[in-house]
Amino acid sequence: MGSPEKSENKGFFGAMTSGFSMFSNAVHRSVNGLLGYEGVEVINPEGGKEDAEEEAQRGRWKPEERDSYWKMMHKYIGSDVTSMVTLPVIIFEPMTMLQKMAELMEYSYLLDKADECEDPYMRLAYASSWAISVYFAYQRTWKPFNPILGETYEMVNHGGITFLAEQVSHHPPMSAGHAENDHFTYDVTSKLKTKFLGNSVDVYPVGRTRVTLKRDGVVLDLVPPPTKVNNLIFGRTWIDSPGEMIMTNLTTGDKVVLYFQPCGWFGAGRYEVDGYVYNSAEEPKILMTGKWNESMSYQPCDLEGEPLPGTKLKEVWHVADVPQNDKFQYTHFAHKINSFDTAPKKLLASDSRLRPDRYALEMGDLSKSGTEKSSLEEKQRAEKRAREAKGHNFTPRWFDITEEVTQTPWGELEIYQYNGKYSEHRAAIDNSGNIEHVDNKEIEFNPWQYGNLSTE
Repeated sequence: MGSPEKSENKGFFGAMTSGFSMFSNAVHRSVNGLLGYEGVEVINPEGGKEDAEEEAQRGRWKPEERDSYWKMMHKYIGSDVTSMVTLPVIIFEPMTMLQKMAELMEYSYLLDKADECEDPYMRLAYASSWAISVYFAYQRTWKPFNPILGETYEMVNHGGITFLAEQVSHHPPMSAGHAENDHFTYDVTSKLKTKFLGNSVDVYPVGRTRVTLKRDGVVLDLVPPPTKVNNLIFGRTWIDSPGEMIMTNLTTGDKVVLYFQPCGWFGAGRYEVDGYVYNSAEEPKILMTGKWNESMSYQPCDLEGEPLPGTKLKEVWHVADVPQNDKFQYTHFAHKINSFDTAPKKLLASDSRLRPDRYALEMGDLSKSGTEKSSLEEKQRAEKRAREAKGHNFTPRWFDITEEVTQTPWGELEIYQYNGKYSEHRAAIDNSGNIEHVDNKEIEFNPWQYGNLSTE
């Protein structure tokens, strides 16, 4: 784990002297230096260059498949490939992007602690550690399925949380999510922007994430760093998220700024995260340090960012035990996300668990998964043609588009908000006692079941 003591000659604390502005300058110098590199050289982030040829032959591609795919993909260099390329299921994991959004709930107890916390700065230490915790899952190199328009994902039976996500737009691909328990509400509008660079792709999170802590009504806003997927075709695929994460308390003006170190040769700096919690006057109050795949710790500091005498570094979050030799590097929680144990008794027919291509891949049948994926994509195109022929627009069921357009570091974002109809729907089912489908596997996947093609 990174710490101020070990970082005297490198990293964030080595470059840091004092003050928010100096931190910001150091961050931008590092990020600008990183963005200048767009090569496709094969590297091993855990070692040196002597095994580059061996690394180039590794990964999940057979040589003939790799060469064929490279010929197809090279014309897209410099493009946003979020939804314009049909990808083979060999690179997929049996999970959709909507389910991937739900993985933020694994360590939701940190938000419970933030809500209960009296100290406004420790509140940010807990909440930002929650935001970092999901990066352990993001290091998986398998691609999740793109959701079908109108697709949903529901999760219950986890820490009293109700989670719902819906695919609200296909071009551009956009998802909206809402989660809630006794301590917090979580609302997100998500839109990814990508830049294909040949053997790598940059992923920019053009989204807005808001958390409201219920006790005091505190609203937290999260801006995550971009992500880079390296060695997509040649070599062993690995993921890095260099840059800064900012979480702002919109109620008080306090904020936490955490810098994700870029991975260097021989793995130098990989996974390391360092930064500070600042008050509204941009004075450091708590230093934070750790690794996004392992743990985060905190320590009170003075105005120069130095640890206060008599204080110790204390751990605030640590990754849970994970299954050994899991094919898709899933955590126990990731398996719960795919399980019907976390589903309500009457599942929406549009739920990701019911996708036949996802389920076939989970069962290890790549051929069937590919066939089902192509079939779903064609059904989506047919639904679009039929809808447009009638002059209808797609309308999400659980989220409404607002008039708000917000600026993000990577472009404008239209905001969707939860409309409350899902809660009403669930209450009606619970009160009726009429559970039509006890076995959710009997439901046929149908994202367009709610009448978008009707004449109403």
